[in-house]
Amino acid sequence: MNNPITKDYAHFEDLEIGQTIDLGATTLTKEMIITFATEFDPFPFHIDEKAAKASLLGGIAASGWQTGAIALKKLLENFPKKLASAGGLGFTNLKWKRPVMANDTIGGTVTIANKRRTKSRPQWGIVTLEFDITNQKSQTVMTMSLENLVDVRNPEITDEGSPK
Repeated sequence: MNNPITKDYAHFEDLEIGQTIDLGATTLTKEMIITFATEFDPFPFHIDEKAAKASLLGGIAASGWQTGAIALKKLLENFPKKLASAGGLGFTNLKWKRPVMANDTIGGTVTIANKRRTKSRPQWGIVTLEFDITNQKSQTVMTMSLENLVDVRNPEITDEGSPK
């Protein structure tokens, strides 16, 4: 293990493909949506009630980026143990399937879909996380795959359990 700060955190070896984390629930108020959008995504259908009602969405809707940010925060809050993350590598297949409207409650799950050791940096593994975010009606509002670098507890041990 290389990082004494993360010694008690969940490492690459502790994670199981198929493991699912329940994210709990968050209700987005109109004020939360407007505050976030005013700073980060100021389209009229996020910040102006009259414009939002006249839009395709028919009312104040959360930014997709806000939905993603909440999902990531809820993952960190609900992961069984703090994760020894070295950082994100990016996301793919991000889809905003339906709008999140004021007073909707979102939640969902994150599933560990894949994990592999890096070839060039044995101190890290790459974990693929699949997000499935739903609203209070169990309708999918967002999906995405996120790849994350995670510390390996003992880089000298191979995936098969023997020294390198």
